[in-house]
Amino acid sequence: MSNQYEVLGKAPVAEDLSNLSPKDVHLTINNLNAGYGKMEILHNFDLFVSKAQSLCLIGPNGAGKSTILHSIYGFTNIFSGKIEIDGKEITNLSPAEKLKSVGIAYILQDNSVFPDMTVEENLLMGGFIKDKTEESYEEAEKILQKYERLGNRRNQPAKVLSGGERRLLEISRALVMKPSVLLVDEPSIGLEPRYIDMVFEILRDLQENEKKTIILVEQNAKKGLEFADIGYVLVSGQTAIAGKGDDLLNNPDVGRLFLGG
Repeated sequence: MSNQYEVLGKAPVAEDLSNLSPKDVHLTINNLNAGYGKMEILHNFDLFVSKAQSLCLIGPNGAGKSTILHSIYGFTNIFSGKIEIDGKEITNLSPAEKLKSVGIAYILQDNSVFPDMTVEENLLMGGFIKDKTEESYEEAEKILQKYERLGNRRNQPAKVLSGGERRLLEISRALVMKPSVLLVDEPSIGLEPRYIDMVFEILRDLQENEKKTIILVEQNAKKGLEFADIGYVLVSGQTAIAGKGDDLLNNPDVGRLFLGG
């Protein structure tokens, strides 16, 4: 860890992280070393998150935040360590297997809608690996009924949507597979403040009312920590400090280094 981050103190060990998620642990990462090609980005990384808990990953660019999401979903090379969901090891499953069989959905960082397809068609793409097509239609219809913004434009091309509505569509498309875990990469990126608030309200609803487990990377660290139950601060592929979201928000060193305070 570089000198400027030494003020954060001793890095947490696995037991410290586990204590932040003491009940109904849903997803765990144990001693993970992972990266791209031969380059290792994450070093002996641990993570614990309970069912229906939200975890925000913050830190400087290049710290490995998105690599954690990529590793959970199956986009990286795993050199050692393991990933489990409800006690079942899923380390080497493909992304399709993790989505279909395990219930992990990954929401891309930015602008992943199909602009010339209708809103409804975009939703249906979220269920492309379902065995029964009618199940995709049923889930899409539930979503269109729940989110009036999308329902009113179901037959319009996605390119007519505002930035916030597109992000809602991206999140909703992931819900067609009825996942239990949502991996959300930079949900506020490129959005106006009013839409940022809307997106976090949607995520809050999914966590509290649909009991989704949410792991998100957020460059707007203050907003992310205000939302999340717990937070990890990543530095050079390792967790430098972890705690409840409110505690990290009120930590003066975290504020100075990552929150612009």
